[in-house]
Amino acid sequence: MGQRIVQVDAFTDRPFAGNPAAVCLLAEARDERWMQLVAREMNLSETAFLLPEGDGYRLRWFTPTVEVDLCGHATLASAHVLWEEELLRPDDLARFYTRSGLLTARRLDGWIEMDFPATPATATTPPPGLSEALGLTPRLVARNQFDYLIELESEEAVRALQPDLTRLLTIPARGFIVTSRASGQDYDFVSRFFGPAVGVNEDPVTGSAHCTLAPFWCSRLGRPALTGYQASARGGLVRVRLAGERVFLSGQAVTVLRAECFF
Repeated sequence: MGQRIVQVDAFTDRPFAGNPAAVCLLAEARDERWMQLVAREMNLSETAFLLPEGDGYRLRWFTPTVEVDLCGHATLASAHVLWEEELLRPDDLARFYTRSGLLTARRLDGWIEMDFPATPATATTPPPGLSEALGLTPRLVARNQFDYLIELESEEAVRALQPDLTRLLTIPARGFIVTSRASGQDYDFVSRFFGPAVGVNEDPVTGSAHCTLAPFWCSRLGRPALTGYQASARGGLVRVRLAGERVFLSGQAVTVLRAECFF
């Protein structure tokens, strides 16, 4: 019997939208080289590897090129698979032991709510070459331990942005979160995420970016709970709720593919 792999579209309630992630339910530990090869073969922004550990699961995330410290959509996909495969009871809390500490998820009114660390960004001077890479002058630039947060003037500017990815590669960072306040009433803010340094030119929906967007927009708008829309070609909704140093991210997920790897 081969290694089971489930592909899930995360942060969406319909197939072929949101952010696809592969989830590998491991029966035994596998080495990093094998996991990286599987992630490269899947060629998605992230592949998640789950191994039972104590009262939960050891969870690791790989892009096609590197292992990453934090990933929201592949965590959402992993929790979805555990409940769908009946490895967790409907009311169980999913526990994940990761490079970013303990992460948990629970089912709530048809959504999956995840408990993640907040990663607020601090305003900074734009790094050399950023405006040239974006083709515009940002309204604000901030930085956290992973990414740059770049605020633009409008939702229209966020949606129309076509950055020079080669130039972005010259700026040391995991990625670039581009955001603005929403122009309509369906959600509160919009964003896009570019991560060429980790092999993801544009991520469809980025849960970990919302750990930065939540404290930024909750402070700006004066509310503890908001809805964000990531305006990629696939698009996806992320509900955020700020609670001190934690962010609760909520999304939906749909299984689209089941496969086996025989190597």
